[in-house]
Amino acid sequence: MEKILHSRILGAGKPLLILHGFFGMGDNWKSHANRFAEDGFELHLIDQRNHGRSFHSNEFNYNLLVKDLYNYIQFHELGEVNLLGHSMGGKTVMLFAVEYSHVVNKLLVADIAPKKYPPHHQDIIKALNTIDFSVHNTRKLIDAKLAELIPEVGIRQFILKNTYWKTKEQLDFRFNLTSLTENYEEIIQELASSNGFNGDVLFLRGGKSKYVLDTDMPLIKSHFKKAEIETVSNAGHWLHAENPKEFYSKAIGFLER
Repeated sequence: MEKILHSRILGAGKPLLILHGFFGMGDNWKSHANRFAEDGFELHLIDQRNHGRSFHSNEFNYNLLVKDLYNYIQFHELGEVNLLGHSMGGKTVMLFAVEYSHVVNKLLVADIAPKKYPPHHQDIIKALNTIDFSVHNTRKLIDAKLAELIPEVGIRQFILKNTYWKTKEQLDFRFNLTSLTENYEEIIQELASSNGFNGDVLFLRGGKSKYVLDTDMPLIKSHFKKAEIETVSNAGHWLHAENPKEFYSKAIGFLER
């Protein structure tokens, strides 16, 4: 029997599945999910494999993430769905849309393009692998250790949301750090398909982010001929958190038209 991804489901209406980014989890999208639910969608906040409360696996690549998502949709008998993916989750939903076009209504991609990226998480991965939970046994101690390599408070807070009490005495990360470290090269790969999706697609990018450039448009159009790009002002890569009001306005406007 296939393992089914963990999710939180809220609201009723047209299914909208949200997929988080690298080291994230569905709960990162709670506030937006509540608003989408109020506006008539059935929200599925999904934890991808090796993240959140979903199963851990030594194997990790986009083909598997897409298969996990397809199994999830079949298990919940959702029929046609809308997809929203951020960063790594954006690459998952892009590949899903071109491989399973018949299942997808609208596609919303947050601050990622279908191209290969240079490695850029090395300091975060290195910092995470310095944590010894037998020594760093409080969130304050974990934060202090991470700060040696990650000066950005926001990134550390994002990571610390993944800590939980594995036992009464010991904290741990919810994500599968070993697998994510070993399979990191898979995360930065390009969209590994020559197929295309002919439905409606919106790429939302942060005005301060360099993840989606004007020069990426020909590649985007080669897979998504109806793709549009809009920019969320005063926001970087975490555009949904840095300018939530404008992000939501553009997202719901696209989904409802």
